[in-house]
Amino acid sequence: MALGLNGALGRVGAIIWPIAALLASTALMVTGNGMQMLVLPLRAQAEHFPPLMIGLLGTGYFLGFTVGCLAGPRLIAAVGHIRTYAALVSLTVVVVLALSLLVTPVTWVAGRFVTGLCVAGLSLVLESWLHDQATPATRGGVVMSSYVAINLTVITVGQLLAARFDPAGFTLFALMAILLSLAALPVTLTRATQPAPLLAVRLRPRFLYALSPAGFVSIFGIGLANGAFWGLAPVVVQTASGSMTFVASFMSAAVLGGALVQAPLGQLSDRLDRRRIAQMLSLLSAALALLVALVLGLGQSGAGALLLAMLFGAVTLPGYAVIAAHVFDLASRDDMVEVSAGLLLTNALGAAAGPLLASALMTAMGNLWGFALFTAVAQLAVFTYLRHRLAITPSPAPADKAQFDFSATAPVLSGPVDEARGEAGEAPGDPGQADSPAA
Repeated sequence: MALGLNGALGRVGAIIWPIAALLASTALMVTGNGMQMLVLPLRAQAEHFPPLMIGLLGTGYFLGFTVGCLAGPRLIAAVGHIRTYAALVSLTVVVVLALSLLVTPVTWVAGRFVTGLCVAGLSLVLESWLHDQATPATRGGVVMSSYVAINLTVITVGQLLAARFDPAGFTLFALMAILLSLAALPVTLTRATQPAPLLAVRLRPRFLYALSPAGFVSIFGIGLANGAFWGLAPVVVQTASGSMTFVASFMSAAVLGGALVQAPLGQLSDRLDRRRIAQMLSLLSAALALLVALVLGLGQSGAGALLLAMLFGAVTLPGYAVIAAHVFDLASRDDMVEVSAGLLLTNALGAAAGPLLASALMTAMGNLWGFALFTAVAQLAVFTYLRHRLAITPSPAPADKAQFDFSATAPVLSGPVDEARGEAGEAPGDPGQADSPAA
């Protein structure tokens, strides 16, 4: 048994070693970006930015991310992967340092837009390079699963690290700049061969809606709720608890909860209608959002509150993956890349609108209950629409469902993963088979 384990570890090591530089850059880049997602809303609150402007920080980031998804392939095609990565890291560091010097709402919203654009481009470089280094046999199970696991882990590390310093000072901005600068070293010094330039992907919202109305609408609604969570939850929890340490612990617990249940939920959705799983998740997310607000409103900030945060993350963050898998079940192999990109951008547009709409409700009702009510309404809208679609369309036959692939359905720039699904011989169902408007 020991020899078998050593052999398996050796095989995994042989796969990981050639891409270690890319994974190291991923870890450093996502840690620095994860710190920003926690620190900037809290610093904005300390600087007495209006709630609407704090919401616009999240909106600016996700709008920039959307533009970066569209423009990134063209930039990579023009100058190559390494030069693109070096340039975008440099620009991201400049923005971080500029935000520490120019503390005004307008400059911060503009800075978050640029940061979102850069993060999208950096992710495109890393993911396309990882896909190029992988084989159909190693892409999903080892390479991209490692990439997604690193993303989830280091976001938590960055947030817990941020809790050790005062967001009103310069130290955290310096740490973020250092981490992001270091992220350029492994990629720029790697001896690995650069992959071929990326091809621009067609984006057809009407095609995506015709393929799966449930998927298109639900992905946008999930983006609304999750965009508000990433953009505003630190401010909401800080207002309720007054503790930076608890804010970091709360966000980390939510991310951990989402990470732990994603694979089991995916396996469950292989056996049941994925829309029913997503419907259950949306209803539980709405209920837990209100319960968390009640607990925090009573001044609770102990282990019980963190357990609720973990449960909230467990039913909120995996929703994208479950619905994305449903859409992939209906897509033809030739359309997989376009569908993946379309879902990502639809989610990003929802995430851009979420913080802005939630902040308006927070202004009217207060941070805690305004945020909770917005989340509940967004999730209940998803629940209601899925119930409508389930009433008029049948469930896909098991033979028409592709096996759930965590790495392909995580909300990262994972388009080429779906090409790998086709290479591996998986056969999703034909478009429109189970969830088209005519069904």
